Amino acid sequence: MKKKLIIGMMVAAMAVGMTACGSKEEAPATTAPAEETKEDTAAEAEKTDESKDAASALSGTIVITGSTSVEKILNDMKDEFTAQNPNVTIEYTGSGSSAGIKDTKAKTNNIGASSRDIKEEEMEDGLQIETFAYDGIAVIVNPANEAVANLTTEQLTDIYSGKITNWSEVGGDDAEIFVVSREESSGTRSAFEELIKLEDAGGLTGNASVSEGNGPVQAAVAENENAIGYVSFSFIDDTVKALTVNDVEPTAELAKSGEYPLSRPFNFVYFEDNATDAGLAFLKFALSEEGQACVENHGGIRID
Repeated sequence: MKKKLIIGMMVAAMAVGMTACGSKEEAPATTAPAEETKEDTAAEAEKTDESKDAASALSGTIVITGSTSVEKILNDMKDEFTAQNPNVTIEYTGSGSSAGIKDTKAKTNNIGASSRDIKEEEMEDGLQIETFAYDGIAVIVNPANEAVANLTTEQLTDIYSGKITNWSEVGGDDAEIFVVSREESSGTRSAFEELIKLEDAGGLTGNASVSEGNGPVQAAVAENENAIGYVSFSFIDDTVKALTVNDVEPTAELAKSGEYPLSRPFNFVYFEDNATDAGLAFLKFALSEEGQACVENHGGIRID
């Protein structure tokens, strides 16, 4: 009897020992994923550090000249980019699209900004074009001009060529139309005139008042109840009234879809060997989610 009891106790002890060994053998399987997670976390941290190092390594000044239509978007991008790259300075001068392209070709800037398509005669070997947004051109009048809410592209052509000179001819009050346009180097003017085929009608009327920049056009229309002008979408506010064109509202969605008839691209132009590392990094930033948020925040239309 004692022998049976001893044998039983030995069998039980062996079973407990085997169970304990089994637990020890299985332990590594449960700890392996935790070790992999730590390694992944370390790798991600290393990548983050590398990104920070790359950002801090960028330095110098990026000179950008050109379109005034991109001013609000570009200034926002500039602030975001330099906040991430404190050793980089961006100098932007709104001089008009044609001037920006000319500066790029002369290599007096690093990047040119154009609010229109690049003309065939402006192309040059090695010149790179990067579309970073789309925009609509809004036709604006003074809010006191309540009778006129819509104009056709044909009516716009007639007004800007001088064929139509009185608001009564397009359903408004009996008052002379004060036509406000842009300077010759303006990308907005070039795009607007091309879109309404103004050249086919003899070009801009000699009676037009010429303002340099979207802001001055907006101010001129806001100050004169008989004025008409055109500005980038980002310059629409409650000081002016934006008209529908061909009965289509001037919205980003309708401009991107092509339904709104007065729309155009925002482009950067550059030579890769003259853009600098900082400039090329800025161009990449402009196409990123953060850069495209700047586009959207100021009434522009994202490229995606």
